Amino acid sequence: MDNGPFDAIVVGSGISGGWAVKELTEKGLKVLLIERGRNVVHGKDYVGEHKLPWDFPFRGVGDRQAYERERPIQRQVSYACTEGSDQFFVKDSEHPYQQDSTRPFSWIRGYHLGGRSITWGRHSPRWGELNFAENAQDGIAPDWPIRYADVEKWYDHVERFIGVSGQTDFLFETSPYGKYLPPMPLNCIEEHISGVLKEQFPGIGLQPQATAVLTRPKDDRQPCHFCGPCHRGCSVGAYFSSLSSTLPFANKTGNLTTVTDTIVAGLDFDPVSRRITGVRTINSLTRERRTWNARIVFLNASTIPTTQIMLMSRSEAFPHGLANSSGVMGHYLMDHFGVATRGTYDQFSDRLPIGNRPNGIYIPRFQNVGAREKDFHRGYGFTGGADRMSWTRGMSMPGFGHDFKAALRQPGPWTMTLSGMGECLPYHQNRVELDDKKVDQWGLPQVAISFDWGENERKMAKDMLDVGEAIQRAAGAIKVERLDQMDVGGRTIHEMGTARMGRDPKTSVLNGFNQAHDVANLFVTDGACMASSASQNPSITYMALTARAADYAVSKMKVGDI
Repeated sequence: MDNGPFDAIVVGSGISGGWAVKELTEKGLKVLLIERGRNVVHGKDYVGEHKLPWDFPFRGVGDRQAYERERPIQRQVSYACTEGSDQFFVKDSEHPYQQDSTRPFSWIRGYHLGGRSITWGRHSPRWGELNFAENAQDGIAPDWPIRYADVEKWYDHVERFIGVSGQTDFLFETSPYGKYLPPMPLNCIEEHISGVLKEQFPGIGLQPQATAVLTRPKDDRQPCHFCGPCHRGCSVGAYFSSLSSTLPFANKTGNLTTVTDTIVAGLDFDPVSRRITGVRTINSLTRERRTWNARIVFLNASTIPTTQIMLMSRSEAFPHGLANSSGVMGHYLMDHFGVATRGTYDQFSDRLPIGNRPNGIYIPRFQNVGAREKDFHRGYGFTGGADRMSWTRGMSMPGFGHDFKAALRQPGPWTMTLSGMGECLPYHQNRVELDDKKVDQWGLPQVAISFDWGENERKMAKDMLDVGEAIQRAAGAIKVERLDQMDVGGRTIHEMGTARMGRDPKTSVLNGFNQAHDVANLFVTDGACMASSASQNPSITYMALTARAADYAVSKMKVGDI
């Protein structure tokens, strides 16, 4: 193993960490990548990838009693944390954290090389100009220090590399289209509802999700062949992950050294130079402690672990956490939220879906885009999709015997789900802290999380249901269910905002290039950096911001400013 010296240290190998090491190594820097979890080999370690339900001891569902003991929180992601992919989710029993009993938060985690880039949903809409400007317009939070124009070319850069399939004949202020591969087709019900929207709902449009899944070959990766389920891993690399894309390119440079099973215990700060001088680690298997050195550090451990690392890095200069002169570190935690409608249709009974399409539909935000016309701030979009009910509908149907089983051999009716994806506002009381009285198995303070939705989110959820039901009924649904239960925070797995960017060091942690106001050689480009949440999935924005910050960091290093 290369023991250095290193120009840069990147903590975390997921979506943003993979991009950090790719960009930095390709610019000539010697980079150390620190991953707290185990090594995962692309393809080889996707042990559940193509197995059928009857190939698993528990028919793919998993040992429910074991999940309740070991993974009660991870199991809440019921579509993904199953027998074929539970290896990519931590055991909660081994990695405890503290929750406020009245303000709970479900922290979904995967500790391994590649992180949650193996199991992410891949929906990759850009943010628009409105999303970066609204903080300044309505005064709810400090102004973003950047605008869409600052990030646009980096969206281009990221999309061209990872491969995003999407449609470009709709243009929305809140979700501009990008450098897309050909889109995946809508099915018959989705096409039908798209037509209804064009005729009856001006300003609301339905399109295939812009998805980080190839529809054409790229580099050593092959296009999607609709096998599913994606969260078990994709050995052909059709969907973007760190393992299939950014990390291999970083390794090709010869400039990357990777250590796994290595937990960051804190960053050392020199008050004279006002720089980070070391990254302290603990080997999770041997308990060996070590300090690594580099000129710059990128924190990409994901929102909550990055915040934990900074809060643990206390010193006389920063008694409340590294780079926390503002006092906002750990506060303003955000996640997306939603409620849904499900419509049942008696149309198109002669048609069937084909394959396991790895994306759904997207209706970009349409509320409060110009003037504020609703009784809530910001807005929401819809995701979801249509499918035909299978034999599993029998689990909730009355009946038994030959006729009952024979009926289940035939496809059921089409159903369409419209799930709202709402923008959560940043609230000071939604926070991540350290509980120094409770430590983990390595002696590090546990995280304590307190989170709840506000009145704005609850008003928005009511509108999601009303609009979703109106669309379904206009499209001819014979039955519409209002699924009105809001999940607790964390379930959307879009946590962000605890070390936010801003123009003023008094109200933010990072500047417009994701550089800490207080510590010039520290960069944070994962979800912790976000100053608002918008209503779009955030991952491609993390990638674009990471590429932009890496370019800036290297330029400053070349002239000796870092």
